[in-house]
Amino acid sequence: MLESSSVPLFIVFILLFILLLIVLLIRKNGTAALIWNEIIREKVTNFIMNQSKEQRILNFVLQNAVRGDPCSVVDTIDKYCSQKEWAMNVGNEKGKILDKTVEEVSPSVALELGTYCGYSAVRISRLLKAGARLLTVEFNPEFAAIAKQMIEFAGVQDKVKLLEGPSEEIIPQLKKKYEVDTLDFVFLDHWKDRYTPDTILLQICSTMGLWMSSTQVYLVNMEAHYIQSNVCLTTTMKPFLFFPGMQLAEEGLSSSG
Repeated sequence: MLESSSVPLFIVFILLFILLLIVLLIRKNGTAALIWNEIIREKVTNFIMNQSKEQRILNFVLQNAVRGDPCSVVDTIDKYCSQKEWAMNVGNEKGKILDKTVEEVSPSVALELGTYCGYSAVRISRLLKAGARLLTVEFNPEFAAIAKQMIEFAGVQDKVKLLEGPSEEIIPQLKKKYEVDTLDFVFLDHWKDRYTPDTILLQICSTMGLWMSSTQVYLVNMEAHYIQSNVCLTTTMKPFLFFPGMQLAEEGLSSSG
C-alpha cells in the first residue's frame, strides 16, 4: 500500500519540478518567455475566451481609456500589457525615446512599417505638428482592423492613414498612390526579416527619385543592430538608430555609393 501511494507522489514531485524548471527558464530566457507568452499561454487564452489577444487589448481600451485622448489610449495599452498580457508594443520605456526622436525631427511626413494594434501610431501622431501626417503599414488584416478602431477611438484619424498590405508592395507606391514627395521619419517596427529588404527598398526608391533624395530619413527600430550588420545606407539617408535601454545615438555607417 505504501509503495503504491508513493508512485503518484513521485509523479507529482516530478511534475512540480518540471513546472519549476519551466518557470525559471521563462524568467531567464527571452526566447522561452516569448514561446510561452506568444504560443502556449496566448493560444490557451484565445481558446478559452474565444477572442484574440489583440481584440482583448482593444476591448480594454474601449472600456477604460478616454475617447479622443491619445495619451489615455497609450497609457491604457501600457497598463494592459504590463498587468495582463505581453504584446508586441514599443512600451513606455522605449516609447519615451521614440517621443524624443519625433519631437526632435518634427516630421511633416512620417512612415511606420508594422502597425499592429496601433499603439505606436497613436503615440507618434499625438506629437505631430499641425498639418503633418503618418502613414502606417500593416500586412495582417485582423491587426489592421483593430488598429483602425484604436486610431479612431484615440481621435488621431485625421493625422494617421492606415495602409493595409505588404510593405514591399506599398513602399514603391508611396509617391504615386499616396502623394508622398518627402519622407522625414521612418519607424521600422515590423518583422525582423523585413528590416533589411525594406530598408534597401526605401534606399532604392530614394535614389530613383520616388521622393526627394535629399530628405533625411530617420530609421528607428528596436533591433538596430540587425540593420547595422546587414545594410549600408546612402549618404542621403541619415541613420539614427537606438538600442533597447540605450539613449538615441547616431551611427556612422559607411556609404554604399
